[in-house]
Amino acid sequence: MSKFEIREEFYIDDNKFKILSGAVHYFRIHPSQWGDTLFNLKALGFNTVETYIPWNIHEPYEGKFDFEGIKDIEKFIKISEKLGLYVILRPTPYICAEWEFGGLPAWLLKDKEIKLRSSDDNFIEKLRNYYNDLLPRLVKYQVTKGGPVLMMQVENEYGSYGNEKEYLRIVASIMKENGVDVPLFTSDGTWIEALESGSLIEDDIFVSGNFGSKSKENCDMLKDFILKNGKEWPIMCMEYWDGWFNRWGEDIIRRDSIDLAEDVKEMLKIGSINLYMFRGGTNFGFMNGCSARGNNDLPQVTSYDYDAILTEWGNPSDKYYELQKVMKSLFPNIVQLPPIKRILKNLGSYKVDGTANLMSIVSDISKEVKTVYPKGMEDLDCNYGYMLYRSKIKNYHHDEKLKVIDASDRCHVYIDEKLIATQYKEEIGTEVEFSSDNEFINVDVLVENLGRVNYGHKLNSPTQRKGIKGGVMINNHFHSGWIQYPLYFDEEMISKIKFEESIVDKVETPMFYHFTVELNNINDTFIDCSKYGKGSVFVNGFNIGRYWSKGPIQYLYLPSGFLKEKNEIIVFETENIIIRELEFNDKPIFLDL
Repeated sequence: MSKFEIREEFYIDDNKFKILSGAVHYFRIHPSQWGDTLFNLKALGFNTVETYIPWNIHEPYEGKFDFEGIKDIEKFIKISEKLGLYVILRPTPYICAEWEFGGLPAWLLKDKEIKLRSSDDNFIEKLRNYYNDLLPRLVKYQVTKGGPVLMMQVENEYGSYGNEKEYLRIVASIMKENGVDVPLFTSDGTWIEALESGSLIEDDIFVSGNFGSKSKENCDMLKDFILKNGKEWPIMCMEYWDGWFNRWGEDIIRRDSIDLAEDVKEMLKIGSINLYMFRGGTNFGFMNGCSARGNNDLPQVTSYDYDAILTEWGNPSDKYYELQKVMKSLFPNIVQLPPIKRILKNLGSYKVDGTANLMSIVSDISKEVKTVYPKGMEDLDCNYGYMLYRSKIKNYHHDEKLKVIDASDRCHVYIDEKLIATQYKEEIGTEVEFSSDNEFINVDVLVENLGRVNYGHKLNSPTQRKGIKGGVMINNHFHSGWIQYPLYFDEEMISKIKFEESIVDKVETPMFYHFTVELNNINDTFIDCSKYGKGSVFVNGFNIGRYWSKGPIQYLYLPSGFLKEKNEIIVFETENIIIRELEFNDKPIFLDL
């Protein structure tokens, strides 16, 4: 059993220890690749892996916990330990991480009065229930129990959000009540306001900083703060940003590998480091986050490549080899090994062999909910994905007017199953005109949740509640009498789709396209989405993520772990584009914006 201490330096068994860590998010990587990814971290000469733990995937519905498959944090820790890596865990209520709602569960929003990331009794009660299930799974892996876990985080970048020390103390106390006895820490930006607001240095909880350049300047600010509070602690950058995330409709952000290597070298001469990210991975399903810029929400892409040390698919980037040189120059006796490289192949192309019209099958795959006025998505436990709102109106045989009031984030309006408008948050509320020859007119509104913000002032904003919240006005009055269909597209819901063998030559509503893919050899691959509009792809029932023609990514990475000899792949397309073929590629495809 090792003893880990924070004195003027980090110590393990009374020996000085420099933490050389890389961030690897188990929930963004297929479990079959955890071992290879962690091996490559160790092969670089690093000794520690760090990971966030997102609340929203482990408690998807209140009181229902899930730690299976890609969510098996214990298995991830065990693989890390077997490879000789120490572990830093960040089981914070909020993680940011460009993840849906910063890791906060969407079901919290059912309580209209809740104050997130605060000492609000309702929030703390729900957090306590989560920790009472989560933390007993983790504490047995602490170094104090003979495991690899060195430290755990209390809150993340709280100084960029609030300054309520009582809240931070409550989180720390719940962790300790559940058996956490390794050192606790906070991490914030290194400016004084953030450090003072987000830390518990007065309670002897270790303080770390987050930055990605100007190592000396940032470390000096962090060190000054620590010394002014009477502590003699080592300097650690808990998130050394080696790349950046990307948004739909914006250029890919890249960072020069030599520039990064020089900055990391400067940091390692000063203190310990956690590279954020070592491997970014993929925002599978509907878990992409969203940036808030002023009043605008800017959803992030499915790929979380991050221009990191390993690519989205796990291969060494140029940065890996530049860092190899840095590590060897600073630590000549360090053991380095050749990294594992994954093989990616073009698995060919396949013709569509079945189609299904969402409007025709929606009642077969989703439970209908009848209400007088439209309900928000969270109210009906549709936390992610889409909601279809359906009603009928009497035809007065003149031009009708419709406007959706207070909805998030993207609305398709259909009249008699024909698209008449697509509106985003900035346009929602704008009136649209329509007419029909039918005695009763069918009205459908498909609302897509594009992702909740993961950082900033909007976390507690009503704007993060999705679906139609105000209602639908038709001819200047709020229309009543609605049927809602939650469309979260989990494996069970996808399995209920019944496909027609006939192939369509015209579409006016969202469609599902079915492909049967039989493989003799199974490899990692990319799905070419460059001819598609907008939607998601499901591989053997698993949602591998969203695609969108606005770019910059025009692909979905498909790990071999999701494939088998005979595969069912379903494309859900919302933009009235006919999809006739599923094409694979051996490399990612980008739109030149």
